[in-house]
Amino acid sequence: MIYAIIEASGKQIWIQPGCFYDINKINAKPGETIQFKKALLINNNQAITIGNPYISNINITGKVLKHLRGRKITIFKMKPKKNVRQKNGHRQELSRILIQAIKTDNNLNN
Repeated sequence: MIYAIIEASGKQIWIQPGCFYDINKINAKPGETIQFKKALLINNNQAITIGNPYISNINITGKVLKHLRGRKITIFKMKPKKNVRQKNGHRQELSRILIQAIKTDNNLNN
């Protein structure tokens, strides 16, 4: 089983080829292929490589499936004894990414 831990949009994500993940919105159109260069760890059938802080010779390709919005979060602020109440909502912009392959120069194929 091959998997990797990458850093994408400020978060660390555990990924596998053939699976899709929702990350913060990136500037790419649906259908475009993107590269992830910041890999922290890769496991290829029990051969674990750990970066310091990143692995230099890695090529992770993904495809943008679509852009979507996350579920709504309600923010409620209140100041007691002042009759101040403020209710806001927020929906995070997300991109759905399909991981196509995880490869390195050491011939770690998907």
